[in-house]
Amino acid sequence: MPLSKPRADLVPNTLEYEITPFVKATGFREYDARWILGKEINYLGISALGVGLGTYIHEVGVKPRVVVGHDYRSYSVNVKQALCLGLIAAGCEVLDIGLALSPMAYFAQFDLDAPCVAMVTASHNENGWTGVKMGAQRPLTFGPVEIGRIKELVLGGLGVERPGGKLTQVEGVMERYIAENASRCNLTRPLRVVAACGNGTAGAFAPETLRRMGAEVIPMDCDLDFTFPKYNPNPEDQEMLHAMAEVVRREGADLAFGFDGDGDRCGVVDDEGEEIYADKIGLMLARDLSVLHKDAKFVVDVKSTGLYATDPILKANGAETVYWKTGHSYIKRKTAEIGALAGFEKSGHFFFNEPLGRGYDDGFVAACAVLNMLERNPDKKLSDLKKALPIAFTSLTMSPHCDDEKKYGIVEEVVKEYEELGRAGGSILGRKIIDVITVNGVRVALEDGSWVLVRASSNKPELVVVVESSQSADDMRALFHKEVKPRLAKRPEVGKYNQEI
Repeated sequence: MPLSKPRADLVPNTLEYEITPFVKATGFREYDARWILGKEINYLGISALGVGLGTYIHEVGVKPRVVVGHDYRSYSVNVKQALCLGLIAAGCEVLDIGLALSPMAYFAQFDLDAPCVAMVTASHNENGWTGVKMGAQRPLTFGPVEIGRIKELVLGGLGVERPGGKLTQVEGVMERYIAENASRCNLTRPLRVVAACGNGTAGAFAPETLRRMGAEVIPMDCDLDFTFPKYNPNPEDQEMLHAMAEVVRREGADLAFGFDGDGDRCGVVDDEGEEIYADKIGLMLARDLSVLHKDAKFVVDVKSTGLYATDPILKANGAETVYWKTGHSYIKRKTAEIGALAGFEKSGHFFFNEPLGRGYDDGFVAACAVLNMLERNPDKKLSDLKKALPIAFTSLTMSPHCDDEKKYGIVEEVVKEYEELGRAGGSILGRKIIDVITVNGVRVALEDGSWVLVRASSNKPELVVVVESSQSADDMRALFHKEVKPRLAKRPEVGKYNQEI
């Protein structure tokens, strides 16, 4: 039977809040769902999400067998239980694998022969956030179309209860997951590796996985602590990267891997204590893999360096690179769609198809690929491979606050401005605009290879700004401070930046 419609106007500590599903529409994002628990969704709302997801699974005609796991936060078990109640009510068979990483849940879809997944995680978001990453076609996760339909089902009270639902608690997935990842790498050269986890869920699994790959592991903030006492487990942020670099220099390590809160992303620091952003790591991997796999295809997101398009080694090996929309669901889907060997996203999501991986984003598979690259280059350090890349000066990902209800409209305005400037033959800091790419926000390419990007964040109330210069670090900063920042500052809806260059 159809269920009652959730409401978006409830207040905690009231009778209505305790007996009515509460779900704010803004939590349904482009490729997952995220809310601040209590302020934007209650447990009844989470159950309504479960019914909506289960109803959608029945609609698309796949076997209603769903892997469910949860990350390490104080409330994640409760959120998972509420989600499971909804899935069971919708007639789904739920396979609960317990505490897990997102890629462990994706692995379990194959391991347990389950088409569907619902992973309870807010990844690296601050405490208070919760969310669900969902899919019904392994190894893919939902994008805007699927999330949009689930949003309709949930907010419209259109979820349908069915008989046949049940819950099974499954053991052994963690061991099989670690064993499979470890089997992809067998180091023969001695490497001292820092495993940095920011006290997030990955801390329970990363050290053991890397040891089985043959590395000597130096654990860093691997104790589980959902208060995140030092910083959020986000290897794209400077704070975590700088802390990793300090440990590398102090310990004389060969490199450091940083894993985010749910283990699907990986950040890297080299032997000299220098951060290597994920798009540059991806370029290093693409160079290495294109030697072994001639005419390989790679997919990268629009935040990534422009060097993929001009790299001489990739060209010599017949490699083709496609720039696509930022977002793990988009890159994962495009990588599968065109049969690419791998996909790389600047935020640290790496996707490897067979024979390197199963197609989903997994920080440990990414770490394995880097270790294998070093194994194939026994006379070189990671810093040597980095220095061999062509030079480009790429900024951090900067994220000024902008409300979810306003961010897409702001980006539309900025896209229009840049399109008009490009059509008029305009320039930025003396360089002519040669291309305006609008597949995901706007990426403005300049005649010297430099570029600027403005897009809306898919999972937080923020914009995303990245700039890259082919000239110098000072020019990179000028592109931000003299071009993008003033353009956005004209709009009062755009607030403070999480970090600047």
